[in-house]
Amino acid sequence: MYAYELYRHTSAELIRRADAEREIGRARRLRRAARRTGRGDPGGKVMEADRSRFAPAA
Repeated sequence: MYAYELYRHTSAELIRRADAEREIGRARRLRRAARRTGRGDPGGKVMEADRSRFAPAA
C-alpha cells in the first residue's frame, strides 16, 4: 500500500510541475505576441535609424 501511495504522490507532483511549465510557456508566448503586435505601430516605440551609434569626434 505504501508503494501505491508513493506512486500517487509522485504522479500528482509531476502533473503539478507539468501544469506549471505549461503556464510559463503560455505566459512567454503571450508576452512575445504582445511585443510583436507593437511593431509597425505608428504610436509605438520610435527608433531613429539615422542616428549614429558613435559620438562625433572632437
